[in-house]
Amino acid sequence: MSTYHVLVFFKKARCLAMAFSALFVLSACSSNMSNIKTWEGDADASQTAILEAPSEIEVQQVNGRRLTNFLMEDLALDFEMLPGENQVVFTYKTIWAKSGVVRNGESKVHVVETAPQAVTIDAQPGETYRFSFEPPANRGEAEAFASDFAADVVNASGEVIASASAWDGRSAEESAVARAPVGSGGGDSGSEEDEGTLEELKALWGEASEEERRSFLRWAFE
Repeated sequence: MSTYHVLVFFKKARCLAMAFSALFVLSACSSNMSNIKTWEGDADASQTAILEAPSEIEVQQVNGRRLTNFLMEDLALDFEMLPGENQVVFTYKTIWAKSGVVRNGESKVHVVETAPQAVTIDAQPGETYRFSFEPPANRGEAEAFASDFAADVVNASGEVIASASAWDGRSAEESAVARAPVGSGGGDSGSEEDEGTLEELKALWGEASEEERRSFLRWAFE
């Protein structure tokens, strides 16, 4: 065997070794990426819950915390959640191959994706949850499904514990404030207090001198 062939052999061997190394790294990254923590800081793993998301579900944020966009899409991922209410914002996306001739520069697939959806999960320690929906069989069904999306979240026993709906762009806390009735818990006490304060201000105004009134107006309209 000539020196040239020996060099070619070692070059090919090195390239093959590098390829195996790259595959090993990607495999390790995939296994590490399969569990995604949705909060900052530490927590007792036995007290957390898991949300299993299939490859069609792309979780964008949990409790207002945006999650990393992974380089490899269409991955089934597990999301670790802290106990209590967790608002999960996600989209549902499917990819369908185009039939017929595809022109140069044109995408070879149709992407069907929903508007952002939200679901609030009351997570229990150690529990595992997953999305439940009827997957479309073809592109036509996928487009109809995306325009009228419906999915539930079920626990390990298959019991429905939450249903998804179109996300209004607000966090769970903001939505709760918006739903809270005005003056709740106090009856008309708020209006009575306002009237009492107004009467006190009127009395003080009546007792104030001209200079005090002018000083007050300058302060109020500065």
